[in-house]
Amino acid sequence: MNRRKFSVIALVALFITFLGAPLTRADEKTPEGELRVGMEAGYAPFNWTQKDDRNGAVPIQGDKAYAGGYDVQMAKKIADKMNRKLVVVKTEWDGLLPALQSGKIDAIIAGMSPTAERRKEIDFSDPYYESQLVIVTRKDTNYAKATSIKDFAGAKITAQLSTFHYDVIPQIPDVKKQGAMDNFPAMRVALESGTIDGYVSERPEGVTAESVNPDLKMVEFDEANGFQTNPEDVQVSVGMRKGDSDVAQVNQILAEIPQSDRVNVMDQAIKDQPASDETQNATGKKENVFIRILKQNGSMFLRGTGITLLLAIVGTTVGTLIGLLVGVFRAIPESSNRAKRSLQKVFGWLLNAYIEIFRGTPMIVQAAVIYYGIAMAFGIDLNRTIAALFIVSINTGAYMSEIVRGGIFAVDSGQFEAAHAIGMTHSQTMRKVILPQVLRNILPATGNELVINIKDTSVLSIISVSELFFQGKSAAGTNYMFFQTYFIICVIYFILTFTATRILRVVEKKMDGPSAYARLDDTDTAVSEEK
Repeated sequence: MNRRKFSVIALVALFITFLGAPLTRADEKTPEGELRVGMEAGYAPFNWTQKDDRNGAVPIQGDKAYAGGYDVQMAKKIADKMNRKLVVVKTEWDGLLPALQSGKIDAIIAGMSPTAERRKEIDFSDPYYESQLVIVTRKDTNYAKATSIKDFAGAKITAQLSTFHYDVIPQIPDVKKQGAMDNFPAMRVALESGTIDGYVSERPEGVTAESVNPDLKMVEFDEANGFQTNPEDVQVSVGMRKGDSDVAQVNQILAEIPQSDRVNVMDQAIKDQPASDETQNATGKKENVFIRILKQNGSMFLRGTGITLLLAIVGTTVGTLIGLLVGVFRAIPESSNRAKRSLQKVFGWLLNAYIEIFRGTPMIVQAAVIYYGIAMAFGIDLNRTIAALFIVSINTGAYMSEIVRGGIFAVDSGQFEAAHAIGMTHSQTMRKVILPQVLRNILPATGNELVINIKDTSVLSIISVSELFFQGKSAAGTNYMFFQTYFIICVIYFILTFTATRILRVVEKKMDGPSAYARLDDTDTAVSEEK
């Protein structure tokens, strides 16, 4: 078998391996007797993330952290009555509906309201909590004294993306409606920084924000001066797949829980949330806030860092291999055989389509389509970690193939001609003459891809991958110390990227050989001449 055929076969095998490895039938991955519940685990007091199982917290699937909060306690009651084991699947808010529809989870218990739009996509149980809308603002503004939504005229107001909270903002006269934000931690940071004047929320979240941050103020309204909403808008229900027969059983279970018990569970959740912990140590001295955050969430940050590095390093390595294979194939001269030439063109067209698609679409979209879309279309379940590795690898491979192509073109064409003149085949020329130079030429760009992947893995939280940013966001949504938490995450990212860059610089010098160093004999000669 010649090298040309081998390179094509190797490329096909690599794609088949990556496509086939994470694929399993969805029904094979669903253990009997489990109730898989999706939630953000970062929306206190409804749900949050903590490091141990105190106060009845439940382990998070695929993580060593635990989920606590009102939603968790209600989910436990439902699972117990159904004689099923509760499994919490930590998922971004935007990923909850596709996770449910694709069979990744069995129910959404995450403070979700059963709006008319959502009812078109999924079914809902009877409400398990009913709240009221409030606006959270800063205490040092005139808006903190508001008694009506009309008092927020001219204010910059936002709300969470994909919630009815955002839809009621226009009820405020002359409001400056801001773009919706992905989550509550982002809105709280924006509020503290002065980017916005307030955000629409529900009373439990407002009570929590006000109690743990003295700079924030929850503004409540009476029925006449508040937001006009449908009853279903302020209700919170369990979301389930269309036609799920378990909805009736869940409704029966909820009907047996008295309203007084639900109120007590919420009151207890507000008291139990990590943000309400005493900030003083045993000696009564104030504890440094950064030390406190690291003590509470250090293990989460370490696990997130490990996942981020795994995805970035493996994804960049495999992506580079894909890029090399694609680049080598695209450099193969056209065959004189008509059939082989046609096959070469078809395969080349497929590779071009792959490159254009994965370079022309965001990684977050690719992740959602591959992870949730395949499950919805074909009933195939992907292991989320392996799926994440696959996504990062093929995304990187698309970019690296163009980088490799540029590296090949950067080699003087005379070297190809000289190699062919002395009788070397195209395969020998590529392997012994061209590729060694290409590897050195693309090393800086490869390092850049590694740095980009370290940062871009943050988008994989949409498929429930608990990488560094997702862990940091969960911690910020739990402890309400947004700037401090994000600053720590920023420092960790900088350490990772700076270290990776320094290591790659050393590798570059090693590959360049002695010419990259100041020679000792040259230095000695220069010193003697000066004397």
